[in-house]
Amino acid sequence: MMKKIISLISCKLMLCGLLCNSLAYAQQTSGSIPISGKVVNQQNEVLAGVSVSVKDQNTATKTDAAGLFSLSVDSEEAVLVFSSLGYDRLEIKVGEQRFFNIILATKSTALDDVVVIGYGETTRRDVTGSVGSVNMKDLAQAPVKSFDEALAGRVAGVTVTASDGQPGSNTNIVIRGSGSITQNTAPLYVVDGFPLEDANSNSINPGDIESIEILKDASATAIYGARGANGVIMITTKKGVAGKPVVNYNAYGGFAENPKPLKLMGAYEFVKYQYELEPQFTTDYYLAGRTLESYRDEPSIDLQDQIYKQAFVHNHELSVRGGSGGTTYSLSGNLLKNNGLVTNSGFDRKQLRFQFDQQLGKKLKIGTIANYSANKTYGIIVGEPSMRITYSGLSLLASVWGFRPVKGLNESLLEDLFDPTAPENDFRVNPILSTQNELRETFVNTLTLNGYGEYSFHPNLVFRSSAAYTNVMVRQDMFFNSLTANGNIRRNEGVNGSIAFRPRTTWVNENILTYKKSFKQGHTLNAVGGFSLQQYDSGDYGFQGLNVLNESLGIDGLDEAGTNVGFSSSSRWALMSFLGRFNYGYKNKYRLTSSFRYDGSSKFAPGKRWAFFPSAAFAWTVSEEDFLKDVSFLHNAKIRTSYGATGNNRVSDFPYITQLSVPRFGGYSFNNAEPTRGALLLQYGNPDLVWETTVQGNIGLDLSFWHGKVEFIADIYRRNTKDLLLDASLPYATGLTSSATNLATAYKNIGELRNQGLELTLNTTNIDNGRLKWSTNFNISFNQNKIIALNENQTALLTPVAFDTHFRNVFPYISVVGGPLAQMYGLVWDGVYQYHDFDQVLGNYVLKDHITTNGQPRENIQPGDIKYRDINGDLVVNEMDFTVIGRGLPIHVGGFTNRFDYKDFDLNIFFQWSYGNDILNANRLIFEGNAHRYRSLNQYASYENRWTPENPSNELFRTGGQRDTYYSSRTVEDGSFLRLKTISLGYTFQDHVLSRLKINSLRLYASAQNLHTWTSYSGSNPEVSVRHSALTPGFDFSAYPLARTITFGLTTTF
Repeated sequence: MMKKIISLISCKLMLCGLLCNSLAYAQQTSGSIPISGKVVNQQNEVLAGVSVSVKDQNTATKTDAAGLFSLSVDSEEAVLVFSSLGYDRLEIKVGEQRFFNIILATKSTALDDVVVIGYGETTRRDVTGSVGSVNMKDLAQAPVKSFDEALAGRVAGVTVTASDGQPGSNTNIVIRGSGSITQNTAPLYVVDGFPLEDANSNSINPGDIESIEILKDASATAIYGARGANGVIMITTKKGVAGKPVVNYNAYGGFAENPKPLKLMGAYEFVKYQYELEPQFTTDYYLAGRTLESYRDEPSIDLQDQIYKQAFVHNHELSVRGGSGGTTYSLSGNLLKNNGLVTNSGFDRKQLRFQFDQQLGKKLKIGTIANYSANKTYGIIVGEPSMRITYSGLSLLASVWGFRPVKGLNESLLEDLFDPTAPENDFRVNPILSTQNELRETFVNTLTLNGYGEYSFHPNLVFRSSAAYTNVMVRQDMFFNSLTANGNIRRNEGVNGSIAFRPRTTWVNENILTYKKSFKQGHTLNAVGGFSLQQYDSGDYGFQGLNVLNESLGIDGLDEAGTNVGFSSSSRWALMSFLGRFNYGYKNKYRLTSSFRYDGSSKFAPGKRWAFFPSAAFAWTVSEEDFLKDVSFLHNAKIRTSYGATGNNRVSDFPYITQLSVPRFGGYSFNNAEPTRGALLLQYGNPDLVWETTVQGNIGLDLSFWHGKVEFIADIYRRNTKDLLLDASLPYATGLTSSATNLATAYKNIGELRNQGLELTLNTTNIDNGRLKWSTNFNISFNQNKIIALNENQTALLTPVAFDTHFRNVFPYISVVGGPLAQMYGLVWDGVYQYHDFDQVLGNYVLKDHITTNGQPRENIQPGDIKYRDINGDLVVNEMDFTVIGRGLPIHVGGFTNRFDYKDFDLNIFFQWSYGNDILNANRLIFEGNAHRYRSLNQYASYENRWTPENPSNELFRTGGQRDTYYSSRTVEDGSFLRLKTISLGYTFQDHVLSRLKINSLRLYASAQNLHTWTSYSGSNPEVSVRHSALTPGFDFSAYPLARTITFGLTTTF
């Protein structure tokens, strides 16, 4: 029986084999022609990863590690297209040839570079919208920890600012100015075709990135509809290449240091200042048994020497890429450890990425990508809004600067948590002791899974269905024992800690049909249509333990806390979309693009959930016209124009719903019974809310001369955002009140904002003689921001910054209708009162009648006090004299890169700048004049030059001469800067040296980042915004310094 079964199976297998051979022969005889070849460059070096495709068909492959390729064409009339980044595109007709030796010339123009756009890709030559690209070679030569670091100053129209210099901290990226006042202004991130919510730049290894494109105008972003208003950042990761496995290893290590410690008063100047502030206390405490002169030889305590340390960083990247038989794969891993400048701070990342593509026959292709990252941030947390339980680290460096530089007699100042001379309500503790005894750790584990299937119904018609799943788990652990600022006995919470979780899960399904066709007489058509589904779930839960009894157990002892407080919440929203794009071209002269997206979001009320976002663009390649074809130096000239609408659905979840809360504690007792808990109004809903919508127009010019040796790109744009979500006061008839204003508010679509600007980019190849190549990139961006409308009958919006209890109710920022967002607001500093401003009456100084007061009673003002300008002319300075005192937004920003290649050496120098923005240096309110008159608080060394009778300075007021908590122009400084951001020097070994070691390539390099900054700003870093939002830019208080980093590394391929 078994023999019969085996015989039957053998016969069937033989028949299948005969059938397959017959089909193969039939295909061969019907026009299938096998083609193969080898691709090298002009130096006869093999080129791997070169794209080899058949023109106007869906047949394509890539060269393997040996530069070899093979594919089949339908006829001898077919045209092979060879393209690779950095080389000229080459087209060859098949004819009777079957093996091709291809030599690709080094590209002198970027027109044929592939550009990734929404739901497709095109070439730079065919782009109709405004799309910026990051030079990935620059990124590879300048080691960065996250991709957002690579964007600063690299692309026109993109502004990148960091809250501070803490490793692992997020940056704020704004494209073409802030498009909202109260809502999220971050761009949409699309990684390998999938949009990401709450994108974390630290979850992707920059070494895995193949390309980064920035979609800026409506033509480019409208296909992302409700999420495109703030721009789109397209990230494409590296994929496998057919051929033998290629192993890449990249590693670097180095150190970081604080480039600009602040100068503080030494022992002598501190005691001298304290004597002026409190003569009796200083005599009793600092001068008992000592003299002021004796402090000249006293060693000074400067805790900056202990809190800042030389931090070490090392990074390792390993990847394997290859493929055969229609299969390509890529496996990579990354290990990063970046210690922070501040004790007990830093950032670690472990990351693994896998990519797989499989061609199944001629028509079906499938693939998947998996990425997992485990990040850990530890140390002080500045500006971390993602968790419900947070403990401010903003006072840490303030405690360092304010720590007095001398000890009293028989005093163990450095071993004690509290300064015995400071009041109990002071913010100061021993920062070294506190930092060493606290636990602050944030873990972010991110898993992303993508998969797709692509089926070619016809060489011109392709359907692609894809799905993605992302899971992010954020965990934040905090514990503060009795030797910390947050857990000491002076705090009501006592020893305390918390564990908080924030899970986030999203899935996306997209189905896209693409049609491409080239017709006779030069007509081309590219049409895209499809639909998308997305769901996003988030949670927020955890608990906090107060007055922990056994602090030796640390966070493991929270269950024994005197009080435990728990919390939990969750949310879900969904998005459904229909999308389409139509591209038409004629003879490479005229190109028309039209796109739309129809979005429906559950964040809005029924009946308000759907919105339509269209756009259109037209490009005219003037250089293809007959009247310019004979202009030999003109390689390309193209005029672009676009207009369209995009939306911003990055609003709070369900703002149309009125939300209530039933507090755990409190309540009202009736007849001395158990208190009855009642519901509190958290948010008054508005069912009429709609999308914030941005309408944008753009005109662009692309010029290329001398075969791409000089390229110039210019864009001018105007963006109007209407239906801004702003807080509007509710009528008294609602019966709803707010404890802050006694009048409740709710979101309404009532504001309008305008951004308009100019972007210029210049790329040049200055020298290229075979031995030396020198190329440059220059970009500059101008943006003007203007508020068109606010709330009904509202002409200005004031914004506070909570950094100090005394300044809590003072508003340092104002946004005025007709003016830009976030101008700095306060009094105009007018120097210092001098003796000639006073009359002497019975031995006392009395301010003259025609001299303006500074807000204090006239009889209390003394020579040396701070002086403000009287704006309204009533000789009394008060809130009526507040005015605009600075601008938080720059006039222009940009970057300038020089690249040199000489024989086997390469040198990359990158400058970044910002011009015209101001910094509100709140540190000077506390440490350059001691606004609160704190005892034993050290000051900046600059305050040594304060007003005294012997030194009647008009720059710095006398000790105690600033008595009111006002913001003024005295602490507003020019934040313009020019920074040598990156300099990198490398050496690449020649092949004949490496062949003996069986190494394909090896490059050694040294790199420096943030090497030097030219600025007039007195703080540690002009590129700072610790309370960054659209309404409070450029605020500096106790910010983590930006590190100067020196690294040494190698990149090698096996």
